[in-house]
Amino acid sequence: MAAALDEAAGTLLAVWEAARERTTSRLSGAQLRAVMVVEQYDGINLRRLATLTDMLLSSASRLCDRLVAAGMLEREPGRFDRREIALHLTPAATRLLAELRADRRHRLEQILAGMTAEGRAALLRGMQEFDTVARRAEAGAPEGWPVLQPSGERTGDPLAEPGEPSTGEPPVARTA
Repeated sequence: MAAALDEAAGTLLAVWEAARERTTSRLSGAQLRAVMVVEQYDGINLRRLATLTDMLLSSASRLCDRLVAAGMLEREPGRFDRREIALHLTPAATRLLAELRADRRHRLEQILAGMTAEGRAALLRGMQEFDTVARRAEAGAPEGWPVLQPSGERTGDPLAEPGEPSTGEPPVARTA
């Protein structure tokens, strides 16, 4: 079962990668991942971005330099500590992510159209159950890893300093 699912997931990932190549060909995978994290956590600082993308701080800084030069990110002094830099998406990055999602959904719709209604319903039920079980497993993830809730919100505040309590209002996560 796991091998068959792995093969099917490979097909799904190929559809996603084809959409990424068409719409975001000028961004590397790491750059796209960073843009998506900044989209989820507008105003995130560089240290938290490095943590959430599992990068060294120096690598994340260079990656952000390239994204600023490409017109995808803006930097501004932090609201509470002017020495910290807050990261924000540019309108160009927002448009790029919207194009990526539209292309991906279009490709998925084409594939789903070739399936029977029963197959689509079974796929949806199976994916929803898979998602529920995976989220439960994520709840046991190491500290510092945000956990996506069924509502689309994340528990834990990646913008808070380690040991600092969450604001109580987790940012809304946008799926990519």
